[in-house]
Amino acid sequence: MTTCQADETISGYAYPDAIWMLNDLNGQSPKSEITLTFPEKGKIAGRAPCNRYFGTQSKPLPWFKTGPIASTKMACPNLAEESKYFTALDTATLAEVSATTLILSNETGPILTYKRQ
Repeated sequence: MTTCQADETISGYAYPDAIWMLNDLNGQSPKSEITLTFPEKGKIAGRAPCNRYFGTQSKPLPWFKTGPIASTKMACPNLAEESKYFTALDTATLAEVSATTLILSNETGPILTYKRQ
């Protein structure tokens, strides 16, 4: 007999079909369109300024920690912003989610703020 376990990660609370659009990256508006989705239990995916990315997330809410993030390898003029985004995503340790806002933060405060599309 198997039992179903509820998804206690943010993917279980953050509207699995939603696309979260980045509005704030370390206190600044992003210059490029950056998205984050939670396609299934413990998974993240999205679009950075140049590349699509995906990875894992296994900490229970309100904690947040990504596993290794993999991405496509296309070059574009916004690779510096993409690098800043991946660094911020990697350093996020807490998550708050509401109907329209997702905030990823760490001990210094909010580092990524998204709006649900």
